[in-house]
Amino acid sequence: MDGPKILEVINIYRKHFTEKGIVSADFPHIGRPNSKRAILAHCHGMLDKMDGFVKEGRIEKAFRWLGFVQGCLWSTRQYSLEELRNHSRPGTEITKTKGEL
Repeated sequence: MDGPKILEVINIYRKHFTEKGIVSADFPHIGRPNSKRAILAHCHGMLDKMDGFVKEGRIEKAFRWLGFVQGCLWSTRQYSLEELRNHSRPGTEITKTKGEL
């Protein structure tokens, strides 16, 4: 996966969060989220920073953050593992799911 593909995946997740009404938020690094929405809001907030990493050429850091976001999306039942895998594959059509909150 290259920088443009990472940006494509980021935009998929940004659209997903926006459609679900999930706000963008920074979660304190100490403490635990109290809901799925708090987890997803933190992930939404990570996307803009990930955009910056890609533009700065910090691809490895963007990969790590993308992995975290995808893990949260799977654990909160937003996407299946197959759907998440397809998001990252080159030239694949994205399957849209309803996802639960």
